Amino acid sequence: MSVTTPSMRDVQEPADRGRRPVVDFARRFVRHRLAMVGTTIVLLLVFVAAFGRMVAPYDPLAMDFTALFAPPSWAHPFGTDEFGRDIFARVLYGARISLQVAFIAVGISGTAGVLLGLVAGFLGGWIDELVMRFMDVLFAFPAVLLAITVMAILGRGVGNAMVAIAIVYIPIFARVTRGAVLSVRGREYVTAARALGKSPFGIMLRHVLPNAIGPIIVQTSLSLAFAILAEAALSYFGLGTQPPDPSWGRMLSEGRGFLQQAPWMGIFPGLAIMVSVMGFNFLGDGLRDLLDPRTNRN
Repeated sequence: MSVTTPSMRDVQEPADRGRRPVVDFARRFVRHRLAMVGTTIVLLLVFVAAFGRMVAPYDPLAMDFTALFAPPSWAHPFGTDEFGRDIFARVLYGARISLQVAFIAVGISGTAGVLLGLVAGFLGGWIDELVMRFMDVLFAFPAVLLAITVMAILGRGVGNAMVAIAIVYIPIFARVTRGAVLSVRGREYVTAARALGKSPFGIMLRHVLPNAIGPIIVQTSLSLAFAILAEAALSYFGLGTQPPDPSWGRMLSEGRGFLQQAPWMGIFPGLAIMVSVMGFNFLGDGLRDLLDPRTNRN
C-alpha cells in the first residue's frame, strides 16, 4: 500500500491562502492611478500636518509690520497678510488643525454611526424603525445649517466644531452601515452562527461587521473630505478656529476684504482646501472601485 506524502506546495497553500487576498488587493491598489494619486496627496497632508511648523520658514503667528501685504516672493512664497504674517507658514500650520478636526470628527461620527447602523440593520423591527427615523430627522437639515445650529448651542471653538461635524455625519454612517448589514445578515455563515447559539452581539462583531466593512471604509475616506470643507465653512463664519490660530477657512474669511489689494491671501488657503478634498475624494473613489466586486478585475 502506497502512502501519499504532501508536497511542499500542499503544505504552504493554507498559509498562502490567507495572505493572498491582501497581496492581491495591494497589487491592484498600486495599479489604480486614482487611488495612488489620492494616497500621495493624503500622505503629503499628513506629513505637513505633523511637521509643518518645523518646515515653515517663519512662525505662523509672528507679525512683521515692515512686510505688510508683501506679494509672493522668494522670502515669502505665498506672500504676507495685513499683519505681515507669512501665509505659507500659516497654510502649513492650518493643515494640522484641518486634519485634526476632520479625523476626530469622522472618528466620532463613524463609531456612533456604525454601531447604530449595525444594531438597526441586524436586529430590525422596532429598533430599526426608531433608529432610522431619528436619522431621517437629522437628514432633514442641510449639513452646514445643522452644524451651525449645533455650534450656536455649544458655542465657538475647535472642540465644539468637532462635535458639530460629528453629529452631522452620524446619519450617513448609520445608513451606509445598515445597508451593508442588510446585504450580509442573511448569509449562510450568519445563519450557522445563530444555529450554534452565539449571542447577537458576538455575531454582529465577528461575522457581520467584517463582511460589511468595505462600504464603511469608502465612506470614511469621503467623509474626511467633507469634514475638511465643513471645518473650513465653520471657521469662515467665525464659529470654528478662533484667531490668532491659523485655519484655512479663517484665512479665507480674512482675505475676503483684500481680494483686490492682496488676492494671494485667499488664493492659497483656497487651493489648500481644494487639493485636500480632491486627495480624499480620489482615495475614496479608488477604494470604492477596488472593494466593489462588480468592478474588480485581476
